[in-house]
Amino acid sequence: MRQIFASKATTETSPKWEQAIKRESQLYQHGEQIRSEFERDYTRLLHCQAYRRLKHKTQVFFAPHNDHVCTRMEHVGHVASVSTMIAKYLGLNVDLTQAIAIGHDIGHAPFGHAGEEILNTLMRHSPDAPAPRKFWHERNSLFFADYIETLQDPDYVQKPLNLTYAVRDGLICHCGEIDEQGLKPREHAVKLYDIKQPGQVAPYTWEGCVVKISDKIAFLGRDIEDAREYHILDMGSYRQLREIVASTLGFPSESSNKAISRSGRAVNTTVLINDMVTDLCLQSTPESGLCFSEPYFKFLTALKKFSYANIYKHWRLQEFQRYAEEVLGCIFRVLIKSQDYAENHNLEQYLHYLPKLSTTFCDWIIKYTNYNNEKKSSLRYKTEDVFNIHDSESWEKCIIEFISGMTDQYAIEVFEEIISF
Repeated sequence: MRQIFASKATTETSPKWEQAIKRESQLYQHGEQIRSEFERDYTRLLHCQAYRRLKHKTQVFFAPHNDHVCTRMEHVGHVASVSTMIAKYLGLNVDLTQAIAIGHDIGHAPFGHAGEEILNTLMRHSPDAPAPRKFWHERNSLFFADYIETLQDPDYVQKPLNLTYAVRDGLICHCGEIDEQGLKPREHAVKLYDIKQPGQVAPYTWEGCVVKISDKIAFLGRDIEDAREYHILDMGSYRQLREIVASTLGFPSESSNKAISRSGRAVNTTVLINDMVTDLCLQSTPESGLCFSEPYFKFLTALKKFSYANIYKHWRLQEFQRYAEEVLGCIFRVLIKSQDYAENHNLEQYLHYLPKLSTTFCDWIIKYTNYNNEKKSSLRYKTEDVFNIHDSESWEKCIIEFISGMTDQYAIEVFEEIISF
């Protein structure tokens, strides 16, 4: 094992350690403690409901009925696998890496990045606001971890996850859409909600940097594999793949529908991840940062452009995005009109003809707003009044956050419930 980053790992000898393990308050104790601080964060994220719902959320292809097409949960598993391999080889803190990886997408909207764009469009951009409000899933992952997700303590009281600073930082700083070489962590801790857009700030730890770059490695190969499953790629697309390999890595293929990697093997999920991880681990140093060799960086950049042009912008996905706009827009319009009923404490009356929606939304309102604090207490929810039912802007955010937590299938079922008579 190379382990040349061992001196940079987030451990008790690191100058960043005290800040990295900082929590807003003490976690409850279970007696004898055998887990590290970051292992506790990992299991708290693993058991939270937002993580469970990822198995029915889109990665690229919407509401898949094919069991072999990647979902958001499977993507998270890929990121955890890739980042763990890298962290182990470089000598970084594996517990911290795994905790960030397992939780990095808990704030993702239904219908993938299309859903993210739709929710962003639905939010009002007030001209009086100091900056336009924007929905982006990295910040939403942090928001869900801090304010929405709860677990029962030993007394059956639902309490927030209360994660460490290093894990929370990794959630909001994980954006894998940014193309960069020589990724290094920032030196100083910042107020995480002061970060205003994805990719703006580097993670605080090397482990956070590993997850950020692993996110990109994980999705490119698998997205191509799933596109093949759905017959999205045509012969022209395969020719483009061969040209990308030839121009960046110098290994053209003889086959009409395959391309081969620098190692001389097919470009598929397993080979791509192996070759990318190997190249990254051999090229990276604490001085140069996390980086690829120049040929592989060019290959990765070209492959990402190929995927956007031939997969993410494909007409079939564009058509489904229009459907997703109808689904999420309809749910938003129905719920945004319910504020008056919430203020008058008869929300159930407004939603009585929508039992599927009413059950979950009313519970959401009780748990996270000032709608009925007496019932909140009886249900043993020790959560803040995150949203104010008497404030229109807060009410809108309440609706957006509720929709963002939906799975693809639940959103479709609610939409069909609304339009059915």
